[in-house]
Amino acid sequence: MVSKRKLSKVDASEGSCKTDLPKTKKSRISDKENASIFCGLENEGVFEELLRTSGIVLKAGEGQNEIAVDQMAFQKKLCLALEKHPTYPAVVEQFISGLESHIKDRNQFKNCLLPCTPVRTEGSRNLVHSYCESLIKLLLGIKILQPAVITLLLEKIPEFFFDIVGTFGTNFPRLIVNQFKWLDRLLDSQDLVKKLMQMISVSPVPIQHDIITSLPEILEDSQQSEVARELSCLLKQGRRLTVPILDALSRLDLDAELVTEVRQSAMTIVPSVKLEDLPVVVKFILQNVKAADAVEVISDLRKSLDLSSCVLPLQIHTSQKKIKSQVHASSSLSQVTTSQNCVKLLFDVIKLAVRFQKDVSEAWIKAIENSTSVSDHKVLDLIVLLLIHYTNMRNRKQTEKVLRSKIRLGFLPEQLMQNAFQNHSTVIKDFFPSILALAQTFLHSAHPAVVSFGSCMYKQAFAAFDSYCQQEVVTALVTHVCSGSETELDISLDVLTDLVVLHTSLLMRYATFVKTILDSTQKLNPCQIRKLFYILSTLAFSQKQEGSYIQDDMYMVIRKWLSSTVPNHKQMGIIGAVSMIGSVALKRNEGDAASVERPELSSERDGQLSTLLDLVGFCCEQAPEVLALYYDEFASLIEKQKGNLDLQLLNEFGKSLVEDFPSDFVVDLSPTVHGSFLLPVKSLYNLDEDQSQGAIAINLLPLVSQSELGRVTAGESNQSKRAVSPMCLSPCFRLLRLYTAEQNSGSLEEIDALLGCPLYLTDLEVEGKLESLSKQEREFLCSLLFYALNWFREVVNAFCQQQDAEMKGKVLTRLQNITELQNVLGKCLAATPGYVPPPATFDSEAPEVVPSINAAGPARKRSGRKKKADGSKAGSADRSQADDSSEGNQPDTELSELDKTAADREAGNPLAQLQSYRPYFRELDLEVFTVLLCGLLTKSVLDTEMHTEAREVVQLGPAELCFLLDDLCWKLEHALPSGSTRRVPFPKERGNKDIGFSHLCQRSPKEVAMFVVDLLKPLCKHMENMHNYFQAAVQNQGAEDEPGVNIQEHQLMSSCYQLLLLTFRSLFACESFQYLLNFQQSVPSFHCAYILTQLLIAVAEKPMSGWKKEKMASLAKQFLCRSWVKPSGDREKGSQFNSALHTLLCVYLEHTENIMKAIEEISSTGVPELMNSAKDGCSSTYPTLSRQTFPVFFRVMMAQLESSVKSIPAGKPSDSSEVQLEKLLRWNIAVRNFHILINLVKVFDSRPVLSICLKYGRLFVEAFLKLAMPLLDHSFKKHTDDVQSLLKTLQLSTRQLHHMCGHSKIHQDIGLTNHVPLLKKSLEQFVYRVKAMLAFNHCQEAFWVGILKNRDLQGEEILTQASEERGSDEDSEDSAEGPAEEVLQGPPGCASPSRGRAGVQPRR
Repeated sequence: MVSKRKLSKVDASEGSCKTDLPKTKKSRISDKENASIFCGLENEGVFEELLRTSGIVLKAGEGQNEIAVDQMAFQKKLCLALEKHPTYPAVVEQFISGLESHIKDRNQFKNCLLPCTPVRTEGSRNLVHSYCESLIKLLLGIKILQPAVITLLLEKIPEFFFDIVGTFGTNFPRLIVNQFKWLDRLLDSQDLVKKLMQMISVSPVPIQHDIITSLPEILEDSQQSEVARELSCLLKQGRRLTVPILDALSRLDLDAELVTEVRQSAMTIVPSVKLEDLPVVVKFILQNVKAADAVEVISDLRKSLDLSSCVLPLQIHTSQKKIKSQVHASSSLSQVTTSQNCVKLLFDVIKLAVRFQKDVSEAWIKAIENSTSVSDHKVLDLIVLLLIHYTNMRNRKQTEKVLRSKIRLGFLPEQLMQNAFQNHSTVIKDFFPSILALAQTFLHSAHPAVVSFGSCMYKQAFAAFDSYCQQEVVTALVTHVCSGSETELDISLDVLTDLVVLHTSLLMRYATFVKTILDSTQKLNPCQIRKLFYILSTLAFSQKQEGSYIQDDMYMVIRKWLSSTVPNHKQMGIIGAVSMIGSVALKRNEGDAASVERPELSSERDGQLSTLLDLVGFCCEQAPEVLALYYDEFASLIEKQKGNLDLQLLNEFGKSLVEDFPSDFVVDLSPTVHGSFLLPVKSLYNLDEDQSQGAIAINLLPLVSQSELGRVTAGESNQSKRAVSPMCLSPCFRLLRLYTAEQNSGSLEEIDALLGCPLYLTDLEVEGKLESLSKQEREFLCSLLFYALNWFREVVNAFCQQQDAEMKGKVLTRLQNITELQNVLGKCLAATPGYVPPPATFDSEAPEVVPSINAAGPARKRSGRKKKADGSKAGSADRSQADDSSEGNQPDTELSELDKTAADREAGNPLAQLQSYRPYFRELDLEVFTVLLCGLLTKSVLDTEMHTEAREVVQLGPAELCFLLDDLCWKLEHALPSGSTRRVPFPKERGNKDIGFSHLCQRSPKEVAMFVVDLLKPLCKHMENMHNYFQAAVQNQGAEDEPGVNIQEHQLMSSCYQLLLLTFRSLFACESFQYLLNFQQSVPSFHCAYILTQLLIAVAEKPMSGWKKEKMASLAKQFLCRSWVKPSGDREKGSQFNSALHTLLCVYLEHTENIMKAIEEISSTGVPELMNSAKDGCSSTYPTLSRQTFPVFFRVMMAQLESSVKSIPAGKPSDSSEVQLEKLLRWNIAVRNFHILINLVKVFDSRPVLSICLKYGRLFVEAFLKLAMPLLDHSFKKHTDDVQSLLKTLQLSTRQLHHMCGHSKIHQDIGLTNHVPLLKKSLEQFVYRVKAMLAFNHCQEAFWVGILKNRDLQGEEILTQASEERGSDEDSEDSAEGPAEEVLQGPPGCASPSRGRAGVQPRR
């Protein structure tokens, strides 16, 4: 109060300027200033006078206006002064006119727009708040001045339209608009907003930006919806105001409908908005998402967001970097930085939404999960899934599940991941912990595609991230290698191999970690040792000094292994030594740092290397297996590094190994061979009979005889100067031909005589002679045949790519020799049980189980070839026993290649008899399959020609084609495992899976696939030949004058057909769906039909288009409705037939348009036909449906029925009557089919059928409770009769299920009773859920519980001991043990009476 009085005195005495100024001020004001102030007071107008008297002192220049009173007091004084002025209301116009004149000067206008400065007096308290509003804002708070001031301000804005505001300049339009914010009262807010919106339409963009962002602080609540709609329209018109409009809208309080409308407007501009504006748009959309429509909004946002616009600047930067242009690179770099920052901001926005909005996180996962084609998936999806996995602990398992599913289906290819890492590494790096965790988890997966994806994550993370992440990646990979898991070990070594090739210098930093694997080599097989030493050798010899310590460790470990007496250690030592030799012998580029090391190598390292080679030579002298391994490893090294080896060093290391081949294994051809041997010597398979002079021969039988006698009589072989083992024949020749080709630029002229030279064998006409031979002689003959076959295999490997016509013909002849020898070998092996062949592969341990064709060989000899083939099925008993499960069902996965061989055995294919001996044959190179370019010459064509002429035709016969295709299928199955093949968690045999595939393992799956893709044209040609052959056979089948079918030829051709289909299926490379459909009429066997179906599914796009689904269903049904008979006249059957039938039936039901109709057709048409047929009969409509295959049909129908009802949407209260009726109809059909299937148990009551029924019966009831009961809750009153009929039919089925439970307990079958508790629980839930439904519809009195008696499958009552003691006259309702019976009865307004039993045991 004191201060106010003081102020009033000052105001009253303002006339005397000199005397009334405070003393403290006097001392600071010069005389000149006093004069100017005095003159100003004399010239002031109404505007200045009223402001001064009210408490504001106007300042000119840079000084801010001063206020000496409180803001509220100033406004009150000025308002009173205006209202009490003698000329009011004209004084208002004079005041505004004065204001207008005052603000014509920009500095004075600026002072009026900026906050006033409070007057501070020395020695007294500050009378005014430290922050004061601007003069203009204070005037806007005065009611009588507000309209005029608003008009004046809005008229001033156009003056600044074309001003360029610098860094430190004054933005007058922004300051003007800020005056309208947070006003206590607006007299005419509608008019102000209208004028502002008009101003937006004519203003430049910066001013538009300022006005729009200020609107939320200017508008009243009632105006927000209207303005929001105008802004939404403005948003659609242009992209320049996106950010301010969305910023303004996010601060307005809008109703749900308007929010949805605005959000849709924002969604439409997402694809075309500027990159720097994108985070704002996405933030607005995500902030306004509701739980009800979250999935829909996120799905639309996913489709609209495209990160490819962010990739272009990166690509520009990369190209500019290569050009090294300084000017362009700097501008490009700034563009890249801006782009990366925008993407980073975008994902920060998504991260915040995912972390704090549960609905957004779950909706994003669901939206990705709902995408059903490869094209729908983007880099964004992968990054968002990684983001969610990293950000939300609660969603990690769900995210991982979606990732696995998408990878398995091929929706997230590795190329997409590579794009994510290469183009958005700055974003993804934040999620490195999740990337590492996911990669580790994926390597544990059972699915090959998921494992491959995990390995690719490791490689991309190492290449894209910093040194810390790289070290973590290497540590994780080393941990995988040392874990002991076979698959993890292989994949991790493959990843390290790729890293050492692509990023040698980077990986060198972490070589210490990699070197620790040497401490865990006891877990590695030879193939893995080879990979490890390739990695270490590359690191050791790629740098000059850094790798020296690795070399020392490698020398030490290899010397220790070579000196060991353990064979496995010697193997590893040989492999390691050859790897080091390979690294030393690589060619060095002149600019390579390692080339400097060459002189030092000869002085320092050459001594160690020579010592190592001497030790290797000493080990090889002791055991032929070690020498053979050395040959093979050196040959593999030359093949792998073809063209990259220093020929001088290669000659130094390898010449001594191959120069002994002629003296050891080759002799001059002579009519007689002197010596004593187990069997007489005979020269066979000479292709150069016209060259009598200088002819040579392979001295095979004498060498084998020497080797065999050396085993029998120890010590005799030591008398010779040097022991030569036939075991080394093929490995040494392989090394010789690769060494020769490397030294002579691929030419083999020096050794081409070995292609046609004969072998010293014995008479191979063994039919009827095997019984007369002793066991030793039979085993000797078998060994001789194995060595001969392996020699021919290596000869074909060597010369298969020669272009000379004569040599091509000899190669094809050698293939014929192989098939002939295999037939002879099959007979000999059948007569020699327990025989163990000589090893052919030396980089792995021998198989633990001795292979055999059949122990009952003599019985087969008396019955001929057919019985021998039938008996051979014993060898596959262990593989097929899993198929005969207790439920009578077959596995859902595809048949493996080994299952295919069982079919060959059943067909009597001689080739299949030797499948168990595959580890004892030399491996065929991939290049051998170029022979498939030759055409097919069947035996029927040969019969019409002269035999002598047929030898000159350079074409493949069916036996040779079958041999090649069989080997190709094995290779493809090993190198390109099917995506649906699941890995066995605990394999019985460890490390044996690569036996016979050593050369193949040197190639990547991509290289194998690319090689076989080049063979597609000849493979298709052979496929068409097969089609023509079987089509002609079908047409001639009914002709009486035609001769009978050649069974052996038919079997060979059928095997070729099957192998061709398997090749296509493994390759996934055939692109013509319609082309493959053309072969459906000529399929010779049910297994071929199965493979053709699988192939068509594999080559069809995902998801499969409508017409293809229809074709697939039609094709599968055609195969199911076809009678499959062997050439012998017997029907096809067996475990393999059942497995293929299971798959084909699943394909039919999954692809048919109406699955309910298909199930009803089979159960109502096919099954009654089967019931009315003879004991060994079948359905006339479905010939594949017999009493033996009924469990297969029953299982598939039950499983598919249960799966299909899950697709019926659950009932909702909002469903219309029509929707409810449609769902009820679908459930009625499903329950009817369920009832039909359940009742079939009365006829087909075998244990597998009962087990299937108990299992899937429970699952069907559970699905009914979850999905159908909510529908019944809301449709009971509207559709009472339909609901009653549905429940009545289902209660008949549940009663039968209860009878099955009683049957299981009476028979005390553990396999069946295991299903009973869960089933009874579901039946009990069904009873009480029906009761709850009636209560919900106010019909509780329609429900009561009675007692249900235990009965067997035929409906006969099961009398327990307690019931017998009570007697038949006792009321069953008095029993506490009696099962419950639910009954629906119909009081007025409710359902009519119906009874049904659920067979439920009430809880005590």
